[in-house]
Amino acid sequence: MEKVLLLEDLENAENKTLYFTFDEKIEGIDCVTPIHAELCAKSFDNYVEISGDISGVVNLECDLCLEKFEHKLDFSIDELYSKTSLLGDYEEAGQEFEIKDGQFVTDLNGAKEIDIYDLLYQSVILSFPNKKVCGINCKGREFLSEENTIDPRLEVFNNLQINPKNS
Repeated sequence: MEKVLLLEDLENAENKTLYFTFDEKIEGIDCVTPIHAELCAKSFDNYVEISGDISGVVNLECDLCLEKFEHKLDFSIDELYSKTSLLGDYEEAGQEFEIKDGQFVTDLNGAKEIDIYDLLYQSVILSFPNKKVCGINCKGREFLSEENTIDPRLEVFNNLQINPKNS
């Protein structure tokens, strides 16, 4: 699959709609399985909408024990792109802005293509949980209670003596 959606191809498609699938590992994400996406791109007067479902399995690092664990992805996306600049000349292409509460639009600012690979990368990253925990029973690293786990950079404070001032 091509990783770029050309707006010209979308405009020339039947009903100004294109369907496509994506089945690849995404660079920069520790994928266990390829990321699978079933996407639909629709062109409207001034907007392009890309919607669909994304699934796959990725490795994440537990925030408590720092061990890797598998995280299943299964979510939907619905992204809007503005074909014409709605923000004026002072904004950069690709800038996001909010039309109404919770509805964001990416301003293409005259660009002739949409980077699907980047859209999927960002969507997957944003779908990760805020607190990544490998399981409900994770108690974190047990070695943290051992004496030999003191950060060597903090060794300088071992010999620090504080002499209170006598008034």
